[in-house]
Amino acid sequence: MYTPRLGSHPVGGNLSFECEDGFVLRGSPVRQCRPNGMWDGETAVCDNGAGHCPSPGIPVGSVRTGSRFGLGDKVNYRCSSNLVLTGSAERECQDSGVWSGTEPICRQPYSYDFPEDVAPALGTSLSHLLGSTNPTQKKKESVGRKIQIQRSGHLNLYLLLDASQSVKEEDFRIFKESAILMVDRIFSFEINVSVAIITFASKPKIIMSVLDDNSRDGTEVIYRLENINYKDHENGTGTNIYKALHSVYIMMNNQMQRLGMSTAAWKETRHAIILLTDGKSNIGGSPKPAVDNIKEVLNINQRRSDYLDIYAIGVGKLDVDWRELNELASKKDGERHAFILQDAKALHQVFEHMLDVSQLIDTICGVGNMSANASAQERTPWHVTIKPMSRETCRGALISDQWVLTAAHCFRHADQDRSLWRVVVGDPSSRLGKEFQIEQVVISEHFDVFAKRHQGIREFYGDDIALLKLAQKVKMSTHARPICLPCTVGANLALRRPPGSTCRDHESELLNKLSVPAHFVALNGDTLNINLKTGTEWTRCIEVVGQDKTTFPNLTDVSEVVTDQFLCSGMEKDDTLQCWLLSPSERGTPSLIQPSLSLHSYCSGQDVLRSLAKTKPRSPT
Repeated sequence: MYTPRLGSHPVGGNLSFECEDGFVLRGSPVRQCRPNGMWDGETAVCDNGAGHCPSPGIPVGSVRTGSRFGLGDKVNYRCSSNLVLTGSAERECQDSGVWSGTEPICRQPYSYDFPEDVAPALGTSLSHLLGSTNPTQKKKESVGRKIQIQRSGHLNLYLLLDASQSVKEEDFRIFKESAILMVDRIFSFEINVSVAIITFASKPKIIMSVLDDNSRDGTEVIYRLENINYKDHENGTGTNIYKALHSVYIMMNNQMQRLGMSTAAWKETRHAIILLTDGKSNIGGSPKPAVDNIKEVLNINQRRSDYLDIYAIGVGKLDVDWRELNELASKKDGERHAFILQDAKALHQVFEHMLDVSQLIDTICGVGNMSANASAQERTPWHVTIKPMSRETCRGALISDQWVLTAAHCFRHADQDRSLWRVVVGDPSSRLGKEFQIEQVVISEHFDVFAKRHQGIREFYGDDIALLKLAQKVKMSTHARPICLPCTVGANLALRRPPGSTCRDHESELLNKLSVPAHFVALNGDTLNINLKTGTEWTRCIEVVGQDKTTFPNLTDVSEVVTDQFLCSGMEKDDTLQCWLLSPSERGTPSLIQPSLSLHSYCSGQDVLRSLAKTKPRSPT
């Protein structure tokens, strides 16, 4: 029973649900009408537990036929009034006690999805797909498919970009940028993936085939995407989704012939089709026969349903055809494959958030969530806080699941009992994160803050580096993941460098300009943007230190204070940063930074973490 019973509901209006005696309410007892024309929460279901499958419920705005929930029983749905059904019109109770297909939703034609709703649904489904690229993985009924990003197995990703007349050039640019973002994200996980790129209007144009050796090279795929021309289809401006999908079928068939229909290389390849379209096919007829052909060549049946996923995604400004998108998209237990987003920003957010890194088993470095609604800790999950007793004093960076890189000057008071010190690692389960004991402290043997006092240099911060070994391993999550260190395999993968790359190659990639953008991150999370000076800019920057006669009254050689370990910042175009490494009693000179990934200085009573940053979704930061 629900109230109020109205023909339509205003934005912000509520629906309340109750069950009769003997039935238990599942789902949301109260749901609110949101600005996108969708109800929040989950479908309210009254269930007495009598069936082999739980009651599938009756989504708002729908009519259900079928009230038996035993094994093999089916239920059918239709939408009332002028609402459009998305999801599965028919569902069957399966052996597993789960209903087949996707829960139906009855929605207004003008409604759209919020990114925060799409990202988890799409991310979960894609994560399952990526996890399945390992054919030897063990499956447990209790957890379903579990992500294992490994180099066994293979994924074919087919990107279909609608360039028909009904898609404006600006919208096509959005399609391109979103596809680039997704390709960059997927290649970050170093799985075996081949990417096909197809643009289409009246006819398809194959920009890249999965049979092309370059389809496995993320850099080359992104280059091809960047150079697609919207005007390639100006002589044929219709929308023929059937032909676009048929070209995918031909590509699959050719690959099957090349690999051999009975080989494991073909049978164990997963396939994902992502269609960015307005869903308005006006020539070529229904796309369904092309989908049927694809299922046939891949031998898709109930046991092999994991081997094909078709995602149909539209952008709201395009007046998308919901019915056609729903017909095209895959329908799987508990997953959604058809979405409409309101604008480019929403599409970007979804693609940035598509993969839930909290479920990754491998300790992959440098993976942060760069979506607009991510927290500071999710964006930089390697940040940790070092806390002696009850007071937080320094920050550091996870470099593995058990080691933290920080500054030696955090441990300058050697007489303190370090057994009482803790490292706080970001964790979604508590507000302050999880505390870890320190098992071992490794401080550079060359660090001595008073080493040059006899030269009139009161404090010297050369070799200001320390490593902490945590007493326990950190469980990887969206809030806790290691940073990438240069000169390591992990950094080499993140930078997309060839396997034989050297430390010098990494230096050239990371410090490739005279002024390199970077940030300071304070204990309270505040970020200041600065520029690290190298080469001739470094020389000009450190001249200011030599002119500071208050701090260094008798200094004749600035290299005694600023060795070649240091980088320099704090000049023009930098955020105001009233601090520097050399003396806590003065203000106004440039900051001096050693070229490591996690360093600290005195700044208005707070230590500050400096971290080199690049702008890729996954990069050494």
